[in-house]
Amino acid sequence: MTARMNRLALFDCDGTLVDSQANICRAMEGAFGGAGLAAPDRAAIRRIVGLNLVEAMRVLVPDGDGALHLRLADDYKRVFQGLRHDGLVEEPLFDGIAEVLTALADAGWLLGVATGKSDRGLALCLEHHGIASAFVTLQTADRHPSKPHPAMAALAMAEAGASPETTVMIGDTSFDMLMAKAAGAHAVGVDWGYHDAAELIAAGAGVVLASPAALPTHLETLA
Repeated sequence: MTARMNRLALFDCDGTLVDSQANICRAMEGAFGGAGLAAPDRAAIRRIVGLNLVEAMRVLVPDGDGALHLRLADDYKRVFQGLRHDGLVEEPLFDGIAEVLTALADAGWLLGVATGKSDRGLALCLEHHGIASAFVTLQTADRHPSKPHPAMAALAMAEAGASPETTVMIGDTSFDMLMAKAAGAHAVGVDWGYHDAAELIAAGAGVVLASPAALPTHLETLA
């Protein structure tokens, strides 16, 4: 008799758990300014949230070379760290997220994060909100190819003892949905983040939910 696999709810961070767009836009503008380049508009910046930094720079500066992309990524990190040092980084949890994490854990779900953040950035974010202990697996851009490559989801499932059939990826961008589909997991979009519902559906989302409160009930229908 085969043992039942654990159920894993795997969350994106920026745009799904926390609203970090102001920080990301400020840091991106600082990085471009430091390189003597005009910053992309904020709509373009929001569209790359979820990619790792080098890949994000490739998208924002498609005619730049690899050295420029690496420089911009490094400058972004330095600017962001400066903002944090100055107490200017705010990453509030979206309303209802803390309650949803508790409800899912109470229902027997294991929780994880798959994010384009760094290890350090994710740890600081989760610790700030007092939710770090809620997650059994944390996957970041420091140790994986950029989304939508399925490596983050695959290792999260392995660490949680879950299978693709018992794993749900919850995110706000097409990158999250494409990663979920590549890993064979369920893809659930949320509409309070940075890509619109039509994009999420086109990228493979089975549903796009309008509020965190809808997550626990919907996840019970999937795995």
